[in-house]
Amino acid sequence: MSREVSQSIEEYLENIYRLQERVGCAKTKELAKKMQVTLGTVTNTVELLEREGLVEHRPYRGVKLTKDGRRIALGVIRRHRLAERLLADILHLDWSRVHEGACRLEHVLTEDLAKPLGKILGHPKTCPHGNPIPTRCGGIVEERCKRLIDLKPDEEGAIVKFTEEDQSLLQYLRSLGLMPGVSVKVEVKMNVEDSVLMKLEHIDQPLRSEVTSNVWVRERRGSRR
Repeated sequence: MSREVSQSIEEYLENIYRLQERVGCAKTKELAKKMQVTLGTVTNTVELLEREGLVEHRPYRGVKLTKDGRRIALGVIRRHRLAERLLADILHLDWSRVHEGACRLEHVLTEDLAKPLGKILGHPKTCPHGNPIPTRCGGIVEERCKRLIDLKPDEEGAIVKFTEEDQSLLQYLRSLGLMPGVSVKVEVKMNVEDSVLMKLEHIDQPLRSEVTSNVWVRERRGSRR
């Protein structure tokens, strides 16, 4: 494969990076779900990526990026998150709607364009959803934080980022007033069937684990243990 990486390969590497950052590796089943393709297609593509030295695949343990794969993935994510900033800050689209547009722009936005775009935007550190924007050299600084679902009753913190950028989820969070920078405090936490329900102060409805596992917070010092 030429290092003139195709759009499809960029998307695979980007999604492997996202899954790896979230849970430590990318399971082929989860990757197929993210890419909206069959498991067989993912298996064939992962084999190709492994031959090209972009990923390492350990059966039953998942897929991880190599140094080269991570470099390419971070370049895509840099362009994606700058594109989100462009759509939100310059074109004034609602932050819950910019992810899908950025998915298309990331493949046509070259680094030659990304550099001046970053300057025009004021060199933002994060995307509108709070996720860090990689540097041109491939560096990325993740703020120390934890998932909302891992907080205990009476613990509180400030929302840092949303790792799942699905439009319907973001619109739901916005409807509740939950955005990066907003303070939250856990009132009640309970196990119900296969899910964890969490009630936050000032939020009328309980939140399921599918939501709270994608909300990351900076725990506030002095919150009750």
